[in-house]
Amino acid sequence: MKKIFLSLIMLLGIGVSAFASKIVTDSIYSKTLNFTHKYNVYLPDGYDKGDQKYPVVYLFHGMYGGYSDWVKMGNMKLVADELIASGEACPMIIVMPNAGDWDIYKVQNGYFNIPGWNYEDFFFNEFMPEVESKYRIQADKGHRSVMGLSMGGGGCVVYCQKHPDMFSSCYAMSAWLDTKQLNDEKADKGDMLYTLNRSVRQNSALDFVENADEATVNKLKSIKWFIDCGDEDSLLDQNVIFYQKMRAKKIKAEFRVRNSGHNWEYWHTALKIALPFASRSFAK
Repeated sequence: MKKIFLSLIMLLGIGVSAFASKIVTDSIYSKTLNFTHKYNVYLPDGYDKGDQKYPVVYLFHGMYGGYSDWVKMGNMKLVADELIASGEACPMIIVMPNAGDWDIYKVQNGYFNIPGWNYEDFFFNEFMPEVESKYRIQADKGHRSVMGLSMGGGGCVVYCQKHPDMFSSCYAMSAWLDTKQLNDEKADKGDMLYTLNRSVRQNSALDFVENADEATVNKLKSIKWFIDCGDEDSLLDQNVIFYQKMRAKKIKAEFRVRNSGHNWEYWHTALKIALPFASRSFAK
């Protein structure tokens, strides 16, 4: 019995070590933000052995978070390894940028342009070009996907709305899409959380769809959309409204409401759906 147990351990060890994917922590200095920006990159098994180029997923974190969240709390490496090994997802590079900090009152967070924090300009003009030239990425719409949770879920939706020529698919998890209740009169406008809330209001994904003209709608139809939110999530209502507005404009989107709330258990399981969805959406 002891020999069988040891043999199983050895086999499991060989199986894990044989899949040689890795997480690389890298950085870029941004002139736009005047800030050295750290980020994580998932490189699939085989990346170091050839010159193949890979499709890319940009994976966004939420508020109170940072670039290491998906690795540390979302266990994304194991999920990606298993999905690629099983053939449910194609080999891909996954880039996890940083757009925040735990101290949301004193440190600016967010994926949009805010006075003193022009993050969207940084992402498209500095970050994406450097990452896609540094790593072997197929740098075109057909091989580029974006996804994220909460604040990052809203960020990825708005990025696709504003830049539909850049992404093949968008997977929004528990997405923060609007902040209707923003009260300018009572707010402490020196509070970084206020400016974050204001940026979400000004970049409302709900208003964007509602106000989209025919030409804009046709561009949005070139993206594969997936909205995924828990039935106990406080953001469920706005995710439902977003889906309804997409339907009203005849923009096809997949929509799932699963059992759970706004937590890592939910986002971990969402990633198991999201990566195969991105993989199916890449150009063949």
